[in-house]
Amino acid sequence: MDDSGSTVPRRQLGRYLKEIRENAHITVSAAAKELEWSTPRIWRYETGQVSMHPNDVEAMCRVYGASRETIETMRALARETKAHGWWHSYGEAVEDWFKLFVGLEAAATKIRHHEANLVPGLLQTVEYMTEVIATDNPQLDEVERQAKVDVRLRRQRLLARPVPRAPYFDMVLSEAVLRRPLRAPGAMARQLDALVVNSQRYNISIRVLPLSVGLHRWAVAGTFTMLDFPTDVREQEPTTIYMDGPCGAVYLDKPYEIQTYEEAWRSLTERALDEDESRELITEIAKEMTHGT
Repeated sequence: MDDSGSTVPRRQLGRYLKEIRENAHITVSAAAKELEWSTPRIWRYETGQVSMHPNDVEAMCRVYGASRETIETMRALARETKAHGWWHSYGEAVEDWFKLFVGLEAAATKIRHHEANLVPGLLQTVEYMTEVIATDNPQLDEVERQAKVDVRLRRQRLLARPVPRAPYFDMVLSEAVLRRPLRAPGAMARQLDALVVNSQRYNISIRVLPLSVGLHRWAVAGTFTMLDFPTDVREQEPTTIYMDGPCGAVYLDKPYEIQTYEEAWRSLTERALDEDESRELITEIAKEMTHGT
C-alpha cells in the first residue's frame, strides 16, 4: 500500500466523475461556473492529478444530478485518495507532474518501455544516473542532486519487490543508447555490464533494436512507456501510455491511443533482437568500450 499510494484511486475517481458529468451533458466550463471553480481545477480532478476532499466530490456530483448512492460511493473513493506514497517524502526532488507516474508505475503489473535515448531510470547505475541528473540540472547543488539520485534508487526497488509481486519489465532499447558514452572512463561499460546482469532476472526482459533494421511503425513516437494493471479486479485500470520531457508529461489511455501504441510496440518487438542475441550485443559493445577498440 505504501508503494501504490493514492494514484489508482485518484484516477478511478476522476474517471467516474468525468463519466457522470458527460452523462449529464454538462461541459467542464458549465460545471466550473456552477461550482465557482476554475476549469483547470476540474481538469486536475478528472485526470487524477490531485487528491480530492469528499465534500468537493459531493458538490460536483450534486451539480451533475447524481443519486445519493453514487454520491456516497464517490465520497468513499475520495477518502482513499488521501493516502500518500513513499515519493511524497522527497519533496521537490520529485516534480509534481512525475508523482502521478511513480504511483502508476508502482501499481502496474507489467511495464513496457521503448527507449530511444537513455538507459531507463529503473536500470541505471549510480554513475549513469548521477551524470544524467548533473547534465540536466547543472544549477542544483550536491545535496539536491543526491536527493534526485536517492529517488531514482528508491524507484528501482520496485523491480525487486517481494509483496506485492514485482511487475514484469519488458524493454526495447535502441542500439544507439548502448553506444553513447559517459564522461567517466569505463562508466558506460559498467552500465552495460549491469544491463546484462539485470536481463537475467526473472521479471526483466531486455531486447535491443539494432540500428540496421531501419524504421519501425510509429517511430515518430520516440521513447514511451506502457503501463498494464491488474486484471483480477472489478474496476480494471486501462493500459496507460506515458511520455515525458523537461517541462512535463503526457498520459494517454483512450482506446484509439492504446491501439496506436500497441501497434508501435508490436512493430518494435518484431524488429528487435531476442533476449539472448541482445545480451550478446550488449556484452560485445561493453568489451569494445573497455578495451577502446
